[in-house]
Amino acid sequence: MNIEPAQRSQIALRLLTAEDEARFIELARMSVDLHRPWVGTPRTSSEFSTYLARSDQATAVCMVVCFKERADLVGMININGIVRGPYQRGVLGYAAFLPYAGRGYMSTGVALAVHYAFDQLRLHRVEADIQPGNTASLRLVRQLGFRKEGVSPGFIKIDGVWCDHERWAITREMELPHVR
Repeated sequence: MNIEPAQRSQIALRLLTAEDEARFIELARMSVDLHRPWVGTPRTSSEFSTYLARSDQATAVCMVVCFKERADLVGMININGIVRGPYQRGVLGYAAFLPYAGRGYMSTGVALAVHYAFDQLRLHRVEADIQPGNTASLRLVRQLGFRKEGVSPGFIKIDGVWCDHERWAITREMELPHVR
């Protein structure tokens, strides 16, 4: 289901904080079947602490998509593997939380994250690695203007299995996603 632009304007992106732990874990646990087999999210206090500690603002940034007014968490976004020097790139990861999945909120959140990557982190390139069967995620990056650059067999180990991934990217020179 698509949402109206007025609803999308109610979406914000902010850095993950320790205060998010209880609600984040609650939503991640509710969403485990939605995320399987595409992504694993922190579902315990220990996993959350490890995830938050990764967010050093230099090599990784962990964020949450939330409603501006209600402040409830819609999903999570991270930019990992940030490499500086001649690369200036990062790898985007994201997941929606139930009950908000499939309503278009994450499209706005990911668009905001792409702008954050270019404007605040000063990256040149943002990549997204997506399993070929993850149609919702593929639709999202296509909608936001990412280009498909190929397929990497056995690229990422998920739940003990090396999975193929399509490699998508957007660069600063491309038309950036419109944030509504």
